[in-house]
Amino acid sequence: MKFVYVLFLSICFHSFSQELTLEQANHLATLPLKCLQQEYPNKLGQMLIDSTEIQSPKKLHPTFYGCFDWHSSVHGHWSLVYLLKKFPNLANKEQIIQKLKTNLSAANIQVEIDYLNKKHEKSFERTYGWNWLLKLQLELETSDEPFAKELAQNLKPLSNLIVEKYIEFLPKLLYPVRVGTHSNTAFGLTNAWDYAVFSKNEILQKSIKENAIRLFQKDENCPFNWEPSGTDFLSPCMEEMALMQRILPKNEFLTWLKKFIPNLFKKDFKWEVARVSDRTDGHLVHLDGLNFSRAWNMYYLLHQYPNEFKHLKTLADYHLNFSLPSVVDGNYEGEHWLASFALRSFEEKK
Repeated sequence: MKFVYVLFLSICFHSFSQELTLEQANHLATLPLKCLQQEYPNKLGQMLIDSTEIQSPKKLHPTFYGCFDWHSSVHGHWSLVYLLKKFPNLANKEQIIQKLKTNLSAANIQVEIDYLNKKHEKSFERTYGWNWLLKLQLELETSDEPFAKELAQNLKPLSNLIVEKYIEFLPKLLYPVRVGTHSNTAFGLTNAWDYAVFSKNEILQKSIKENAIRLFQKDENCPFNWEPSGTDFLSPCMEEMALMQRILPKNEFLTWLKKFIPNLFKKDFKWEVARVSDRTDGHLVHLDGLNFSRAWNMYYLLHQYPNEFKHLKTLADYHLNFSLPSVVDGNYEGEHWLASFALRSFEEKK
């Protein structure tokens, strides 16, 4: 029975992947909905000072304990808020809202704040989880749904703490991290920048801009042929491009980009998708995420600069459509997080 259901979903995604339909949205929503309050299996990124800190995931993180790890839980929450905003008639709407309210209660958020305030946890989820947390805050604050306004207020103190952590940390980062996994510096600043602009937080904007310029402005000839590394789920070249696209005015950005990724300007530019050999392997399945990362950044680029980059649309579609059926393949190694990456691609595809 499970095989038949997965086959049905895969056919749906192959057939309707040109735009996000209500049918697809309903299917994608089932993935974070299923794991939002699923405590195990769980991977804790915890440092233990003594035995008193050995607690269950739900005890440690009563808001973000589901979906295998803290950051996947955060962007699982974002996925559901995003889908509720885009599709008012989403199936299981009331169940989704109730789960969001349960997890994102003021009391639960306070426990998360207390955890992140521990001196020995200053690097917890830095900056990948921080980045997704501010995207969740932005999604809640821009929603017209009554439940979202309440939850945005509940989450705000944690988001404020994350903002403080960014401002404290960025000047200390003397060198950027350019890997295609969680610690990628450029990706860790993109959602944070978007939230800083929306919230008119000039101090955070200034910190991100100054440090991004310091870390990345002199970069040239990003090695596309180094992608993908074995377990990438982010494109180091494209994520750096996306950050600089946000902070630089048009002429400065395009001048920088011609030095950083000159091949993108070629009308016949081609880029082969990343392929996964074993989707039951939690690290190898990362490569589906890489295809989505490339797609959302190409969409973001071509929408802002269509005259220069409209030729990238077919390539972005190719990357999105290649990995989209895998989101619903029934393997928890991917399905606990890949829906969020697929939705990020659709969000930028528009």
